Parts: sequence; structure tokens; C-alpha cells
Amino acid sequence: MLSIVATLPIQDGKTDEFEKVFAELAEKVLANEPGCKRYELCRSTVNKNTYVVVENYADQEALNHHGQTPYFLEAFGKFGGLLAGAPTIEILKPVK
Repeated sequence: MLSIVATLPIQDGKTDEFEKVFAELAEKVLANEPGCKRYELCRSTVNKNTYVVVENYADQEALNHHGQTPYFLEAFGKFGGLLAGAPTIEILKPVK
């Protein structure tokens, strides 16, 4: 199992648009990617313009597949105009 924590700073006034784009993406991810076990958008309680996406994948293959889907690539392009800075992506592996 792999977990991803993606932190995304969003521009002032763009959070509603970001949430809409993400909701459309999440619906497609969860409907079409059996290797994706969790794909959840969370909003910071400290900074209203900071979002964190929490993702869980069965394996590296499922994660690779996710990043190559047309709907992810389309959403990623839309996110570019909404971000206030570079996202931080962290890949986590369980300690055995």
C-alpha cells in the first residue's frame, strides 16, 4: 500500500473553482481506478487557501496508472491556473 499526501496552496478567490474541478476528478478516480483505495480532499483549518489530498493506492502500478489517466491530466492542467504556488507531494510507505 502506498499513501500520498499532496498539499496544494490555492489562490485567493479560486477555492470554489478548485473544489469543483477536484470533485469532478475524484468522481472519475473512484469510479475507474480499483487500485485507488482513498482519494479525499481536505481543507486546512489554519489556512483557508490550503488543501490536502489524501490518497491510498494498492501498489506502485495503481499510482502510475492514476497519473496517466486522461481525466487526471486534464484536471492537472486546470489546477495550474488555480494554484498559488508549487504543490508539495509526499509519498509514504508503511513501516514494516
